[in-house]
Amino acid sequence: MGWAARFLTAVSFLAAGVLFAPDALLGDRPGSGLAAAAKLAHLLSFAAAWGAGLWVTFIGGIVMFKYLPRHQFGSLQGNMFPAYFMLISVCSAISVAAFAYLHPWETASTLERYQLGLLISALGFDLSNLLVFTPMTVEMMMKRHKMEKDLGIGSEVGYSRNAEMAKKSPALAAMNRKFGMIHGLSSLANILAFGSLAMHSWYLASKLDL
Repeated sequence: MGWAARFLTAVSFLAAGVLFAPDALLGDRPGSGLAAAAKLAHLLSFAAAWGAGLWVTFIGGIVMFKYLPRHQFGSLQGNMFPAYFMLISVCSAISVAAFAYLHPWETASTLERYQLGLLISALGFDLSNLLVFTPMTVEMMMKRHKMEKDLGIGSEVGYSRNAEMAKKSPALAAMNRKFGMIHGLSSLANILAFGSLAMHSWYLASKLDL
């Protein structure tokens, strides 16, 4: 199924929701329709960012590292991460805009202002990864891959001979330190963004009436 077909399918389901429950989205009072649409946009964007973060951070990356040759794994991550951070940055931006529309700062409660701060923090961490850390990490990874290929390593699966070879190659050891620092900052920003969304999930759960 192509991207156009997937998008059309998603829109069709949203349209079906409006058809079968018009009052839930359109409302019966002036302005209620916009508020309901903002709530829907916030919920879907939050869910997409949360789900993508959960999968990439705790599941997908671990499985790929375990079963792919290390350089193939790195190249895949290098192409996937920009798309991942673009997705969650857009979703976080929509969540911020929708929440700010629903809870203007002047009239928002202290709790609502904290929630807006959490969402803005998640967006900031995501953008730092998208615009700064990920491009630097990918560039250094490609350089390190070249050095490792020259040393005859990188095709191993589920483990790395990098540390062993770095003891014999000062250049590789220096590259490891640079890569480790940037990759560490990228991972930290990703975890902080995910943590901000996790804290906001408690607020959303408190609003549900199941």
